[in-house]
Amino acid sequence: MARTVLIVDDSTAFRMSARMLLQARGYEVVGMAGDVASGLAAAAELHPDCVLLDVNLPDGDGVRSAGRFNGAVVVLVSTLDASAVGDVEASGAKGFVPKAELASPRLVELLGAP
Repeated sequence: MARTVLIVDDSTAFRMSARMLLQARGYEVVGMAGDVASGLAAAAELHPDCVLLDVNLPDGDGVRSAGRFNGAVVVLVSTLDASAVGDVEASGAKGFVPKAELASPRLVELLGAP
């Protein structure tokens, strides 16, 4: 069974692109949300294996919210440089991938094989 992923990002275009990319790699995208509150609700309902979480969301900070996605592997994404994101390790996230490098092998390394 493929690893399941929830995408939480305020950009509809990014959510759609990330979904196509992840599905092409063999992941099952079980949901998408545009803010922290919707993402947490979707995670509670869908129980994804992984969450792709934007750093800057309209209702919160992905770095501060990462630890709230119980049991899911959280990978933070942003258009910001890693040095501007903050303390990824302390956030509870497994790691960080710049949005421009979403197609890189690093994402699969952090999410785990599909």
